[in-house]
Amino acid sequence: MDVAMTMRSVFVSGCMGLMMLVGASGRRASALENGVARTPPMGWNSWNKFACKGINEKVVRESADEMAANGMKDAGYQYVVIDDCWQTGRDAQGNIVADAEKFPSGIKALADYVHSKGLKFGIYSDAGTMTCAKRPGSIGHEYQDAQQYANWGVDYLKEDWCNTLPGQSSESSYTLMREALKATGRPIVFSICEWGSTKPWLWAGTIGNMWRSTGDIQDCWSCKKAWGGNGVVEILDQLAPIYSYAGPGHWNDPDMLEVGNGKMTTEEYRSHFSLWAELAAPLLAGNDLANMTPDTKEILLNKEVIAVDQDGLGAQGQRVKQTGELEVWSKQLADGGRAVVLLNRSDKAATITADWQAVGYPATVSAGVRDLWAHKDLGTKTGSYSAEVPSHGVVMVRVKP
Repeated sequence: MDVAMTMRSVFVSGCMGLMMLVGASGRRASALENGVARTPPMGWNSWNKFACKGINEKVVRESADEMAANGMKDAGYQYVVIDDCWQTGRDAQGNIVADAEKFPSGIKALADYVHSKGLKFGIYSDAGTMTCAKRPGSIGHEYQDAQQYANWGVDYLKEDWCNTLPGQSSESSYTLMREALKATGRPIVFSICEWGSTKPWLWAGTIGNMWRSTGDIQDCWSCKKAWGGNGVVEILDQLAPIYSYAGPGHWNDPDMLEVGNGKMTTEEYRSHFSLWAELAAPLLAGNDLANMTPDTKEILLNKEVIAVDQDGLGAQGQRVKQTGELEVWSKQLADGGRAVVLLNRSDKAATITADWQAVGYPATVSAGVRDLWAHKDLGTKTGSYSAEVPSHGVVMVRVKP
């Protein structure tokens, strides 16, 4: 009887998994089919560390050098992205012009340099009249700008939502830029950045490869009292309900990484990176790559955690258990396994248990467990797995029957 019940449970679990795959397949069919971002894009963006004042050609070249040489490229990081403040105006023909002081060699030469390192090049624009830093926006110049970017060799475009016109439609505006990018014939990742203000997960799946789902991230664990209130845990709570909208070619974007920028502890940065991987989020480092601590480098180069983010199924992890400030997250993987995160949001260490039924398996199943930060197999467990988790920390494991 026990064997029969176990087999029935496995059968039901398999059917549920198949239905999830069919559902995921259905979402993929409605994704933007531009051939890029089949897994969440990985790379580096200038804003979180260098913002407007610190960005220049030298910083971008050095970042490309570091990414190519320090193991990041080998770990999957590809895109070197300049954020706001690279542009100053438009010429007599309406072509957007780069800041000659910050980028004396020009954007084409910079893109060529990044490409020479075996990496890809990204740039920033805005759907309004001006960018957030009051540089020229793309409204009315979408096709002209898209062609200019393609001519320069751009592989990734982030388009912001500052200084838009009264009544301007986000869906229509980003659709226009999507069509402009398509018309160039160049495969370009399209990153929509309207901060989740018009619920882009409901409409952006066929328009962009990724869409910001929250306001700008802040370098803090919990930022309830800070501007925007978008620390790691606040953003996590905003992403939790919209897991079903992510998939290959179209991703919920919880914003760029703050790992290594100095205002969180190593434990918190490790949690931050683990949770973004669990969310199948784009992994865009936002630190000074040329001056990384060993701890920062270890976090950003954890290939076992990166493999969870880059898993081919493209499922976003779900919060499957919450007891006060203790949580269990589970992400379905292409091989039938689960990436499980035990998260302790509290101020004290605590024991957290992941029950197999919560993560998607029958209670009777025996499964191998591997710790992705200790890089250690923990043996076979039946029914559940428990671990002591430090304050603001995670234990991240891969579970496979």
